[in-house]
Amino acid sequence: MSADVGTRVETLLEKMTLAQKIGQMVQAERQVIGPEEVKAWHIGSVLSGGGSCPGENTLRDWVEMNDAYWAASMQEDDEHLAIPIIYGIDAVHGNNNVRGATVFPHNIGLGATRDPDLLERIAGVTAKEVLATGVDWTFAPTLAVARDYRWGRTYESYSEDPAVVCSYSGRFVRGLQGDLGTDGVVACVKHWVGDGGTQYGIEQGDTRVSEAELRDRHMAPYVPAIGAGALSVMVSFNSWNGDKCHGHKYLVTDVLKRELGFLGCVISDWDGIDYLSDSYFEATALGVNAGIDMFMISEQWKSFVEHLSAHVSRGTVAMERIDDAVRRILRMKLAFGLFEKPRPAERYWSVHDSYGSREHREVAREAVRKSLVLLKNEGALLPLSKDQRILVAGKNADNRGHQCGGFTVAWQGTSGNEFVEGGTSIWEGIRAVAPGAVMSSDGSGKDADPDLHDVAIVVIGEKPYAEGMGDLRTGDDDVVKAGSQIHGSLKVLEPYGGTTVLSELHPEDLETITAIASKEVPVVTVMVSGRPLVTNLELDASTAFVAAWLPGSEGQGVADVLLGDHPFTGRLSFSWPQRPGTPGSLGDAEGEPRFPFGYGL
Repeated sequence: MSADVGTRVETLLEKMTLAQKIGQMVQAERQVIGPEEVKAWHIGSVLSGGGSCPGENTLRDWVEMNDAYWAASMQEDDEHLAIPIIYGIDAVHGNNNVRGATVFPHNIGLGATRDPDLLERIAGVTAKEVLATGVDWTFAPTLAVARDYRWGRTYESYSEDPAVVCSYSGRFVRGLQGDLGTDGVVACVKHWVGDGGTQYGIEQGDTRVSEAELRDRHMAPYVPAIGAGALSVMVSFNSWNGDKCHGHKYLVTDVLKRELGFLGCVISDWDGIDYLSDSYFEATALGVNAGIDMFMISEQWKSFVEHLSAHVSRGTVAMERIDDAVRRILRMKLAFGLFEKPRPAERYWSVHDSYGSREHREVAREAVRKSLVLLKNEGALLPLSKDQRILVAGKNADNRGHQCGGFTVAWQGTSGNEFVEGGTSIWEGIRAVAPGAVMSSDGSGKDADPDLHDVAIVVIGEKPYAEGMGDLRTGDDDVVKAGSQIHGSLKVLEPYGGTTVLSELHPEDLETITAIASKEVPVVTVMVSGRPLVTNLELDASTAFVAAWLPGSEGQGVADVLLGDHPFTGRLSFSWPQRPGTPGSLGDAEGEPRFPFGYGL
């Protein structure tokens, strides 16, 4: 941070009242706060939760909303300082909340590319599409090192190997933030810390590891990200050895701020302090005193302001802690040049015609191609010829919503092609280049005929999910065990399923593969999923098998590789399990995986 920024921060801080300082520490969800309240309460930030959008979810709707918030925050009078608001969103694989965005593969697919240069370009495109909406801040990248595929956020992790995540983290931050000028947005690395290591893969659960393991595995990716100048860090919902990260002064203040020298803004996750105590009054002090600077609040932001004001009056939160928080928030805004930027409606990238453009989609299509991992290819069936008679089947073949996964338009994602505007489904990509390709009449493949079809492409796998609703749990015992070890409460959502075995989660997939294979039509299986799963039956019934992860909006990239325009280059960034239970992650003695980390034909 420059000396000039530091001087300006202190000058502003000296002018601010306690109410103005506490207002800066609030990030309220857009549905519970209007521009007039932003001014009246001196609010520092507003956000959109998953699927929360203005108007018809167009670029102009977003810019107009941001412009109104900005204008309110910049009205100065005897009781208000002009401190520009900063708006935050979860643009975690492109500007995925907004209609017509370029949607990139989720992180698990990008991990298979082993291409840090590509990651920086993806971040640069994402920044421009975020800026097109007048937004300044994205809560990305996620630096989780996922260790258990039962975790519903596995697809947000680049790899089970911290070295892969480290190779990306700084580059992605640089791609998002640029030189903090016209073309950049504020990055937020998350979730500090240990989110990918929870017991039984429970979202918001307990990561029970030594400090040495926490540092070597889960903290390591933050070092290059902070070195690259990340302006914000989000605290994690999980606990470490029973103590919640949102109330963990040692992890937030001593390690992140002091030891690692992080000078930017530390923000809570969505209502993250609520689980520290049954008393919201007590939870407020616990979160602030742990070292969190800004608080992401879905509804009760006025209660937060009142509680924190009372704590300062009582001396249960020191004024020095308030000043540290506000200093960091102002530093982030000043370092980003927010005070100098024109209002959102007048910014260069607002409603820019590059949004969702062919140029941006070509970067996403390249990412899809490089993320595909070939796990099986008997008789060199792949690549296929474009003049072959190809039957396409499976529930995920013509479904842009499924191939994009969670955090796409809606929090839990969507189904069908209606909501993901632009791009192509995998079937649409195949159809565009293979004139002999036909879609199975009902998707089941029962119409396969060796006299009519030379080969079948069957697109199978998971349906969209996000966060805890993607967890896989065999019962409630694991949750009870984890919950009993945590100091505080645990928010448990309905899981996606109860097994890591695909044929038990989605028996229709194996039925489609075997229906076609029984007719002696060779099957190329393409699996769309947010994690590796036990797929022994599906693999054995297929002639070729491709892990396509969650490729995003550009299904054409899958066709590019299946039909020979580009080679397979992806390598597993997660080992592929052989049997149910805790998978054999890299370095764990859990038994041999079906395919090891780094595998790819």
